[in-house]
Amino acid sequence: MAEAITVARPYAQAAFLFANAQHTLKDWSEMLSLLAAITTDATMSEVIDSPFLTETKLADLIVEVAGEHINEQGANFIRVLAANGRLKLLPEIAAMYEIKRRDAEGTVQAQMVTAYPASESQQTEIIASLRKRLGREVELSCSTDPELLGGAIIRAGDLVIDGSVRGKLQRLGAALNR
Repeated sequence: MAEAITVARPYAQAAFLFANAQHTLKDWSEMLSLLAAITTDATMSEVIDSPFLTETKLADLIVEVAGEHINEQGANFIRVLAANGRLKLLPEIAAMYEIKRRDAEGTVQAQMVTAYPASESQQTEIIASLRKRLGREVELSCSTDPELLGGAIIRAGDLVIDGSVRGKLQRLGAALNR
């Protein structure tokens, strides 16, 4: 996995630099997300691995599937990836691009996992607290995991806050075993 990220990094950087210069960061974000979804589709994955298609035909097929959701620069990007045998890296490229885009825009993606669905007011409080702590705008996505028993786990970049009952019990158990 580390090798894929290493190989994907220059492509993500190139896409980001181009999109930033053109002031089309959001457009490229949507394009790369779509292209990653297309290339990870099971059927398309088999087509990408097929030795019967040339790189040009493969790139043209992906551009055709993307349709009007891809511009000429995005199509050229796909052609470069296909020519270099890097189409399978699109999920990593898209993820790395998103990190660069959020850094440039001064935002951070945070995930909150709770035992029970969080109310709007709780989400607003979490966003305000994270904004204050991180000094950036926060995009919060929420999910539930009943195994937490109560509380929440919040991840924002490298920051992890485990306020779950399960986490507290694990820390208590570890302290008692010392």
